[in-house]
Formats: sequence, structure tokens, C-alpha cells
Amino acid sequence: MSSTFCITLKDVQETQKSIQDLIHATPIMTCSSLDALAAHKLFFKCELLQKTGSFKLHGALNAVQSLPVKTCKAVVTHSNHGQALALAAKMMGIPVHVVVPHTAASCKKAAISGYGAVIVECDPTDESRAVVAAKIVEKTGGILVHSHQDPAVITGQGTIGLEVLQQVPAVEALVVPFGGGGMLAGIAVAVKTIKSDVWIFAAEPLNADDCYRSKVNGVLTPNLQPPTTIADGVKTSIDPNTWPVIRDLVVDVFVVTEEEIKHVMQLVWERMKLLIEPTAGLGLAAVLSRHFFKRQHKIYKTFV
Repeated sequence: MSSTFCITLKDVQETQKSIQDLIHATPIMTCSSLDALAAHKLFFKCELLQKTGSFKLHGALNAVQSLPVKTCKAVVTHSNHGQALALAAKMMGIPVHVVVPHTAASCKKAAISGYGAVIVECDPTDESRAVVAAKIVEKTGGILVHSHQDPAVITGQGTIGLEVLQQVPAVEALVVPFGGGGMLAGIAVAVKTIKSDVWIFAAEPLNADDCYRSKVNGVLTPNLQPPTTIADGVKTSIDPNTWPVIRDLVVDVFVVTEEEIKHVMQLVWERMKLLIEPTAGLGLAAVLSRHFFKRQHKIYKTFV
């Protein structure tokens, strides 16, 4: 595995041991009607059943556990990691401040506050979030825990990959939603180190396609403007810590339209009776897209 990666399999394995009693081992579900639509056997890792309703607690717990708890005055993060970090910090008795765009849904703000976090609003841009977070860190003497650049967060998200291999040992491919790439990078390092023949794919909205453009260009290519997409969990851009993993271990990136995301959300509601958010539908939207089979077949002929 490349020495340019910011995490290792050993990091992920040690993290799984340290957090496994604090999180849910979420189930993997199947759906025969969706298998038929996709012409593939599909397995759905149900992280919506995780504490806080998201996979992000894996990374948040590891990040907080990695801090000097006795001397840490506060932790600071951005809204797309807010609920998870708020709960993790609460478990450790550390104050937490979350920077939230003023455009964020009121239900998300309420959930973050419900875990005891102090909310500070900002403009809906990466630059504004970074500036406001830096000011809070300076004011509180706290520590910034980035939602996808922090190696401890990436390592924590990688434990999801270990769970998948334990639950579905014969897995052949993983399709992972992509925003900043923390989950994708963590899973890719963990899974590919153990089982190198597993194909790793990324899925992202067409309206926030920085991962796709980075793969095509061969260089890190962040979004130039704040993207507009219903999948608000993946509006952040790829970064230098996750890019090397995605560049080297992700086979292909599939982009899906807003209509495809909405269609998949309805399908999952109807066929699986699971109430998913738009971001959670990206993987299935990619698998059901007209591009998936053609490009997968082309990739297969390239590698075999």
C-alpha cells in the first residue's frame, strides 16, 4: 500500500477495537427487487441506523479519543460532521462548537444543538467555514477536527470497510458516496489492503463532480463554487489527504443527476421501507444509471 497515504490498515484495525463498544455494528440488508433492477446482487450497509443517523460517528469517536482529553478545552468542526462530533465530544466530556452555514436545514441545527454543541453560523462556502472555525479555535483554545481531512477521522471511517468484509466476505465491489472523501479513502485503504481484488467506485452528484473531474484530470480539482445539490452531505470538495487514496485505489467515479437521486430515494422508501437522505442514495443511483454497466464492462476488460 502506498506510503503517500495518511492512514494504514493497522491504524484502522486498532481503531475498530477502540470504538466498537461505542457504536452500532449496523446491519447489511438486501432487496431482491432492487437486485433485479440493477442486474447485480446488492448489499446495503445501513449506516442510517448508526447513532446520530450517519456513518460519521466512526470518525468522530476516533478523532476525539485521539485528543489529549485532560487538557483539551474544546473541539471545533464544520456542520457536515456536527452531530457526530457533538455526540463523541459529549461522551468524553469535552465542549464542542460547530460551524454551520446559515442555509442549513433547521432540523440539522436542532439535532446538533440537541447533542449539546454550540452552533456558530457562517456563509455557505468552504472559505467562510474555515475562517469562522479558525476564529473559534483561537477564541476557545480548542482543537479543530476536520470532517474529512483529519487522518483520525479518515481512519475511523475505514472501520466501515472492515465491517463490510466481515459481513460479506465475498464482496466484489463497493460503491461509496463521495463528498470530501474521508469515508471513501478510509474504506479504500482498509478493504484494498486486505482484499486487493475488490473494486472501489465513488458516486457523487453531477452538480458537485470534483472527484470525477480530479480522476479525469489526474490532479486534484476542487469545486470552484459552492455546488447546488439535494445531496447536501457531499457539498464539500476533495482535499490533499484523501486525494492520493482516491487517485490510486478508486477504479472509477460515477456522477448522477438530481432526478436520479430523487428517484432512488423513492425506490428505497418503497422497496426497502428505509427513510434515507439524498446522499445515502448516491451509490444505488450510480449502480442503476445507464453508464454503470457499460463502464464497468469496459473496466473489466482493461483489468482482466
